[in-house]
Amino acid sequence: MIFQFNDALNLMSKASAPRIENARQILWSYYNAKRKRRPLIRGLPISVAYEPTTTCNLKCPHCPSGLRQFSRPTGGGDGDILYQIVDELAPTLWYLLFYFQGEPYLNKNFLDWVAYANQKNIYTATSTNAHYLDKENAERTVASGLDRLIISVDGADQESYEKYRIGGRLDKVIKGVENLLYYRKKLKRKTPHIILQFIVFKHNEHQIEDIKKLGKKMGVDAVGIKTAQIYDYENAHEFVPTQEKYARYKLGNDGKFYFKNKLEHSCWKMWHSCVVTWDGKVVPCCFDKDAQHRLGNLQKQSFTEVWNSEAYQHFRQQLLLARSKIDICKNCTEGTKVWA
Repeated sequence: MIFQFNDALNLMSKASAPRIENARQILWSYYNAKRKRRPLIRGLPISVAYEPTTTCNLKCPHCPSGLRQFSRPTGGGDGDILYQIVDELAPTLWYLLFYFQGEPYLNKNFLDWVAYANQKNIYTATSTNAHYLDKENAERTVASGLDRLIISVDGADQESYEKYRIGGRLDKVIKGVENLLYYRKKLKRKTPHIILQFIVFKHNEHQIEDIKKLGKKMGVDAVGIKTAQIYDYENAHEFVPTQEKYARYKLGNDGKFYFKNKLEHSCWKMWHSCVVTWDGKVVPCCFDKDAQHRLGNLQKQSFTEVWNSEAYQHFRQQLLLARSKIDICKNCTEGTKVWA
């Protein structure tokens, strides 16, 4: 997570003595676990991501929601899991992301959940393709207290945009952003902090400066330039950008792409955060999109039970000893971003 100054101040405003002490314990746990190569854990997660729904209106070619390709059950939450997370973790939880797979605004309860977390003074964020930000939803979004809104805009014109955001309309996205900015001003709010996120592919890498100019013209708070995660990256000549700075992969002498970064045998995410699917499955991180590594189930257990469970500790131990052997880790860079 990268924060600009005003956004960081907002995040720090959520501080409390229990949250600070919990964060201290998590930091202690992580660095001692790395040093001793044992999965020591104290405290509870600083950050949790919850998935409102797996459903999406677009058909992006490198997204399980877009491809309609899940082996796990699909659907949308009814609130039980979300309220369980908030009620149990509110004293120590600092950051709650309403996103994993799917388009959050397709769950009619989403903004009510944001408002509930906001009442507990938890920093809230989500990511959207912005096709449902009509005037009513834009006003409700601002009123809900949502702190951060990432809006996916992977093209500076319709031709480039729809090559990845299949079925999407750039003009609708732009109108949605305008609606948000209008109601933020009308309601005299400083949030949500609005970020245009541009995922760099081969077909749009020439528009990086154009998207920065578009963001400035519209008056958003930041533009995030992000590298793309590609599943079949060995043969992804159509999508991997030519500019090495914006690619997670490099071309080998055999004509195939290879992952650039060397994996360290540790992972901060496994100590400070986790992801919960719409139906309560707890998984290690956002790279486990099909929930193959299920560490617990909030329909049957409390969050604390899952967080300290034998399954969770076993996974942490695997990371410390041989992270490169874990399938979901092989394509992970934790999402390189450049902010403008």
